[in-house]
Amino acid sequence: MTVSLNKAVPDFSAPVTGDGSTFRLSEQRGKTLVLYFYPKDNTPGCTTEAMNFRDQHDDFVKAGVAVFGISRDSLRSHENFKAKLELPFELISDPDETVCTLFDVMKMKKLYGKEHRGVERSTFIVDSKGILRHELRGIKVPNHVDEVLEIVRGL
Repeated sequence: MTVSLNKAVPDFSAPVTGDGSTFRLSEQRGKTLVLYFYPKDNTPGCTTEAMNFRDQHDDFVKAGVAVFGISRDSLRSHENFKAKLELPFELISDPDETVCTLFDVMKMKKLYGKEHRGVERSTFIVDSKGILRHELRGIKVPNHVDEVLEIVRGL
């Protein structure tokens, strides 16, 4: 099962940074969510994307939006990445690819001529009722966070 636009996102849970608790989608009702999937902590594009979300975090909060980054990295890697960049939002760890599979972001990619399976940089906007309202797939980092902010302000 994968997510579909304008349909309820199935409940899921995964480890999240912060107090070592578990993120549960069902516990986020009442908030608009930005769930952004990225390939790997501490890589250039992912660092830039995280810093862009960090730098505009206050604008997302003012819009009533909670931001969460998701990758296959371990919770320990996420904690270090979050601390290093002083991220004001939590990161969800998905080492078994359960959440990545639900959102269908695992793709065959090419790096230096070699194919490998990895996370396609993607962002999903889930409304306060748990309905998937927007999906942005295969995105490029420049101007992406501005685009996401514009979308959530229009909801």
